[in-house]
Amino acid sequence: MRKQNGFLCSLALVAAGTVATDLARADTGKLLLTGGVSTVEGAAGGGISPWAVIGSNATADEVGASVNISRLKTRDYGLSTYGAALGLHDRVELSVGEQDFNAAPAVALNGLGFSVANGQHIKMTVLGAKVKVAGDAVLDSDTLMPQIAVGLEYKSTDAGTIRPVLDFLHARTTGTDLYASATKLLLAQGVLLNATLRYTNANQGGLLGFGSAAPGRDSRSLQPEFSVAYLLSRQLVVGAEYRFMPNNLEALGRAAGLGNALHQDNWKDLFVAWAPSKNFSVTAAYVDLGQVVPGVTSNRRQSGLYLSTQWAF
Repeated sequence: MRKQNGFLCSLALVAAGTVATDLARADTGKLLLTGGVSTVEGAAGGGISPWAVIGSNATADEVGASVNISRLKTRDYGLSTYGAALGLHDRVELSVGEQDFNAAPAVALNGLGFSVANGQHIKMTVLGAKVKVAGDAVLDSDTLMPQIAVGLEYKSTDAGTIRPVLDFLHARTTGTDLYASATKLLLAQGVLLNATLRYTNANQGGLLGFGSAAPGRDSRSLQPEFSVAYLLSRQLVVGAEYRFMPNNLEALGRAAGLGNALHQDNWKDLFVAWAPSKNFSVTAAYVDLGQVVPGVTSNRRQSGLYLSTQWAF
């Protein structure tokens, strides 16, 4: 399954690159940055939350594509991502993302009898689909109507030598998030507002599997996500995001005598996105993931800098 997912991701990147080459000469009509940037999971939006916008520069009668590369470094962890998205007639978005999470601190779990390899990485493939169902962020910018989209993200995690830990927690290695997003662009004021409601049981976005054994929570729950952005100019945007996360594993950890070792915090960021041209953008952010498996990092908060580049056509 892991090799198959990697092949699908590579195929999608090639396909997106082919489409991008064909469209590079086209003068697409979408305004700068109104297609969002790429999230760490591949969908168009902010850095950590999908928006209702459809990625790429394609308008209603066009097909577009985007590719992205991102890097996040926190105090103890690192996350590298790359992905691609296809935008079909500003109505449908298909995306794929590949995550590589440096989970080296997990070697501390060997003290509990596990055999985690030094420098262990967790890898996850995310296949996404999004459909715009109502509204238009630009055309309805002078009304109260937001753009609304529904989407899903199918995630498959390769935990390497951490897999026995996930088995102990009864956390599955595949899962599907469902979400609905509403994005409102107040063009005259230069403000973008987004609210997303996600139905998920993913632990740390899926990097620590999905669900938990009792007394932890195994079923999905509704988790809200919020974004706000302000256009300083047509090329420069600043904003913030807040993503609530399900704390599925902590109750199981406490029952096992581990205290808050498996606690999960909400995610948040402050970002600035710069688009020097219609086809290229750079996003930099300060990201705070809170505590990520605090039992192996001495309860240290995981915050740091995020940098992402995107090419869109």
